[in-house]
Amino acid sequence: MGDCRPLGFLLGLPFALIALVLSVVGAVIWVLGTILSCLCPCCICCAGLANFAVSLIKLPIKVLRWFTNQIPC
Repeated sequence: MGDCRPLGFLLGLPFALIALVLSVVGAVIWVLGTILSCLCPCCICCAGLANFAVSLIKLPIKVLRWFTNQIPC
């Protein structure tokens, strides 16, 4: 019965690789947003930008979990 879960992992792997590239972009945005918020703490948009970047960093894990959960067992 547990054989179908790795299938979801394999199907989601190409999308997770694309999400991994987006997470690298998110990491760069997060570093820039952190530096900008340290230089100018009055900029509230930098905090929102940093939160968006953190969600991009978590994207590959979310994609793999979603694909794995879509396979019924």
